Amino acid sequence: MNRRDLLVIGAGPAGMAAAAKAVKLGLTVTVLDEQPRAGGQIYRDVERAAKARGAMLGKDYVYGASLAAEMRESEIEYLSGSIVWAIEDGFRVSYTRDGSGAQIEADRILLATGALERPMPLPGWTLPGVMTAGAGQILLKQSGVLARRAVLVGTGPLLYLIAAQMVRAGTPPLALVETQTRSDFIRATRHLGGALRGWRYLAKGLTMLAAIQRAGVPRFTGATDISVEGQDRAEAVVFTCAGREHRIECDTVFLHHGVVPNVQAARSLDIPHEWRADQACFVPQLDGWGESPVAGVFIAGDGAGIGGAKVAEIAGRLAVLKIAEAAGRLSVKERDQRAAPLRRMIRRELAARPFLDLAYPPFAGALAPVDETIICRCEEVTAGDIRSAAKLGCLGPNQAKSFSRAGMGPCQGRYCGLTVTTLLAGANGQTADQTGYYRIRPPLKPVTLGELAAMSVTEPVGKE
Repeated sequence: MNRRDLLVIGAGPAGMAAAAKAVKLGLTVTVLDEQPRAGGQIYRDVERAAKARGAMLGKDYVYGASLAAEMRESEIEYLSGSIVWAIEDGFRVSYTRDGSGAQIEADRILLATGALERPMPLPGWTLPGVMTAGAGQILLKQSGVLARRAVLVGTGPLLYLIAAQMVRAGTPPLALVETQTRSDFIRATRHLGGALRGWRYLAKGLTMLAAIQRAGVPRFTGATDISVEGQDRAEAVVFTCAGREHRIECDTVFLHHGVVPNVQAARSLDIPHEWRADQACFVPQLDGWGESPVAGVFIAGDGAGIGGAKVAEIAGRLAVLKIAEAAGRLSVKERDQRAAPLRRMIRRELAARPFLDLAYPPFAGALAPVDETIICRCEEVTAGDIRSAAKLGCLGPNQAKSFSRAGMGPCQGRYCGLTVTTLLAGANGQTADQTGYYRIRPPLKPVTLGELAAMSVTEPVGKE
């Protein structure tokens, strides 16, 4: 069985940067990536799409092509279309590729699995025609498909980015229905100093808002009581704003109120996590290099806490310095000298994050939905089902599986986990840390008997 110095799981900005840096430091590296081409979510399919749609998607997206090229031109074993479904003791990793299972071993692992878009369960969110804003971006990046007669609902800078891209593509959204309030902005001003240090982010946001305004796209802020109407598909968004009820007829609804770390792989390794109130999610416990309490397992990028693409890239390079030092490729002095400028860059990039987290909080109406709202789409479990389970003595998400089957579908709780934690914490008068999260076991992703039967314990080494 192949054994590598470093196995990187994920080829977003953190994974690409880390892999390329590791090879330069003399490490043997394999990258397992679910996608057919490198880039992750933020730079999805960037080498191909940047050439065809770079002007529409913007220069921040096009920048990702340089990371993908750096990785492609390095002596890296890049295995695209690889779905990791188990990480065992000794860092033996099982994955599926091209219809068959395979295994690989490594001395150290870097989890660069990125973020998940936070689900926004609202009445009507399961109707055809309703999708996450991130899904809308996937259509745009990979296929150049833009929804017409769309309404963007939620909060956060990603809504402005997508709206601006739609404007540049000539199909502006019908409206932006935003949930952040003036009070949120006032609370965020205590971090205004940091926001000004990260002025580049503010400048980008103001530029996007100006383009949206010039295009005549209506904006509604402080929206509440949001629902999607329709029989067989989405037909309209209904909401209350400034004391008035509004109804906007549409064909497509994009929902977004933030992204959260993808923690499934980390939790399968029993890496401890803690609740971050500012981001309303769990994050893994890591040291200053991104190493977890499970020695040899590192996490970089948004999977370690939401910081954005640039922070993810820098964090990937930073983690590799510690990995290279542990492997005898760098002295401690060399490691620390190379790390110093990277740490300064991360501080600068994160300066605006506290302001953004407070100015654009998740929508309270989706964190704790009304009883009739489905929160686990796989098993069609409602918020009321979870609250009823709490009344019967259910204290945590693992018990909720027995009471309701929430978290037992194909996604294995990726999209309902935080909602179940929040609902149970509220119903039982506990904190999120006390309530906890699902216990994650392999397989992390569905795997068929046919794929297991075709399992190979060796995989040819070499660039793809």
